[in-house]
Amino acid sequence: MSLTSLMRSEERFFILICLILGLLLLVPILNRFVAVHIFLDIFLTAIVASMVYTIGHKKRYVIGGVLFAIVMLASLWLQYFFQSKGIAAIAMISGILFTAVVIASILGSMFKSEMINREIIYQAILLYLLAALLWAFLYTFFELVDPASFNINLDQPQSYLLVFQYYSFVTITTLGYGDITPVTELAKAFSVLEAVIGQLYLVVVVAWLVGMHVSSKSR
Repeated sequence: MSLTSLMRSEERFFILICLILGLLLLVPILNRFVAVHIFLDIFLTAIVASMVYTIGHKKRYVIGGVLFAIVMLASLWLQYFFQSKGIAAIAMISGILFTAVVIASILGSMFKSEMINREIIYQAILLYLLAALLWAFLYTFFELVDPASFNINLDQPQSYLLVFQYYSFVTITTLGYGDITPVTELAKAFSVLEAVIGQLYLVVVVAWLVGMHVSSKSR
């Protein structure tokens, strides 16, 4: 299968799932041995490129999505030449908007389907992971703008995202270890919102998938 046909098949969603899981698992491990920032940005670049492929066949999403993706990647790599919280904040805002576009695209495609198949399962898993990643960008942006947003002491802006992707996934699953807690009212509000959306998503999507499966079986 060529790269083009691969990225147009349902496997493009599986590839993106694997990349996000790699971001969660491999980057923290590599952090123990080498400078993490370059690996974090390499994984983010690969994830963004894969996300672009997921919306590449939808014209109403691709223009805005590609624009946000370019701004995000340019801001990420510019930080190696210009250390600035402003550039990092632009990267996070672009990441939030780009991820929102991809989520909207996948949601539209998923709820138009009339039967359960492998692509729908991949999309359902991917939406959950992308939602947590979006909130990680959001928390990072909060901390860049207001360093008192969370009860954690971070010196380098490059390490923010690694910390807040952990916090986001712990929050969306309502695990809540308590090692990082929100301090400002805005951080508290969005942390609660993520936890609620995470639980509602599981209830609604699982019920929808079961209903679709029963309906297809009856037909």
